[in-house]
Order: sequence, then C-alpha cells, then structure tokens
Amino acid sequence: MARGYNTFRIAFLMERLAPPGTGLKGNFDATYLAALKTISNYITGKGGYAILDPHNFGRYNGGIITDTTGFGTFCKTLAAQFTTNSKIIFDTNNEYHDMDQTLVFNLNQACINGVRAAGATSQLILVEGNSYTGAWTWVSSGNAASLINLTDPNNNLAYEMHQYLDSDGSGTSPTCVSATIGAERLAAATAWLKANKKKGFLGELGAGSNDACISAIKGALCGMQQSGVWIGALWWAAGPWWGTYYQSIEPPSSPAIARILPEALDPFL
Repeated sequence: MARGYNTFRIAFLMERLAPPGTGLKGNFDATYLAALKTISNYITGKGGYAILDPHNFGRYNGGIITDTTGFGTFCKTLAAQFTTNSKIIFDTNNEYHDMDQTLVFNLNQACINGVRAAGATSQLILVEGNSYTGAWTWVSSGNAASLINLTDPNNNLAYEMHQYLDSDGSGTSPTCVSATIGAERLAAATAWLKANKKKGFLGELGAGSNDACISAIKGALCGMQQSGVWIGALWWAAGPWWGTYYQSIEPPSSPAIARILPEALDPFL
C-alpha cells in the first residue's frame, strides 16, 4: 500500500466457507468467515480494495457446479456480509474450465443476481470465462460470444481475464515467448472490449524476471493503459505459501521483487 499498490485478491476455497455437509445454500463456517472478514477488512481499512475470490475453477465438492440456484445463494450469502463496504470487489469464481459455455454464463449471471439481491449494490463484480479465462483465447474459446449478454442492474461489471507469457500460458516457466508477447496476447480481448463497450480487468499477470519478460510485461501494461477499457491489473502472486516460486512478490525478498517491482510494475502505478 505504501508503495502504491491498492488491490489485493483474496483466494479461498468455497468448501472451507460453505462446508459440503450443509452445501451451497447452507450456513457458512463461522470461524472461516470471521477470518475472511478480518483480512478483507484489514485491507479495506487501509484504503485498499479486497477482491473476494472463490478459487474453485467452477467446481464444488469434487464436481462441476451445475446448481445455478445454489451458486447464486452462495454469492448472496457472501455478499450479505459486505454490503456496507464499498471497497470489496466480488469475483464470481476463479477460472472456469472444461465446462459448457451456457453453464458458465448461467453461473456468472446467478452470482451477479445473488450479490445484488443481498444489497451489495455499490461494489464492482468481476465475471470470469471458460478455458481458464485466458485473455489470449477470450475470443477463440467462445467466451466473447457467450458472455457478452451478462447483465448487472447496477451496471458495475468487468470481465476478468488472466494472462501468463510463457509458451503455454500456464505461468510455470520463467521464459517468455518474446519481448512483445504481452501486448500480442491481449490484443484480441482488448479489441473485443472496445467494440462492445465493456470493461476488462486483468486478474492475473505473470512472467519471469528477465529482460525479455520485463519488456513483454511493460508492453502489455502500456497497451492496457492506452486502450481505455482495462480498469486494472494484478500480479500473480504473493503470500508466504509460494516460497521460491519465480513470480512471487511476497515481501521482503521473494524472487520477483528485485526486478519485477521496480522495472515492470512500479512505472504503471
């Protein structure tokens, strides 16, 4: 926060908050909910934004979520805990994948409806797509066509996409495809956002700490700033569990701090 970073994505498992014994429509685990509220309120109390991220890939209790009503209830129950905190942001779910496109649409819409029905009317909602919500495949995967008609009665919606710059876009290699791959992989999604007057949010961005990757990151962020359709970006990732992961910016000395922060990210604050 002191350095200028103001948004933090808080990932959690739905099963820890909504135990399978009581299901998506049941009461939340009081201890886990209290912990989630503590960290979220700590961030927002400092003036930052806290994104609540059910990090479940469209799955719950070992299977694909098909109960859209139950999913909407889960989102409503969660949002009801944060109705008065304007600095909370709701992420419907992390990286839906290998799912029916209509189901992904219906889950996103059910969550939007649930959040607003809870009385959380001022907060931003982030919707995610199928195929791991990749920016580079946003159009080719069918996400662009199938999710364009999502609606929010409060008109405060953004499409969250993720993008890594290694060969397969997984964030598992510190080697980037090229020094220009960042802008190239965002180009089609940016064009879609512009053409349809939508807002985008890059919820995960990652690459290695080397010259080519730093140039690629800067190219991506430059293009995003100039486009006028991207409202923000988050680096993946931080937190003590990441240890020596090459993309970690966990203070004080994780691998990506030495170069990524001062060279690739700080200039865009």
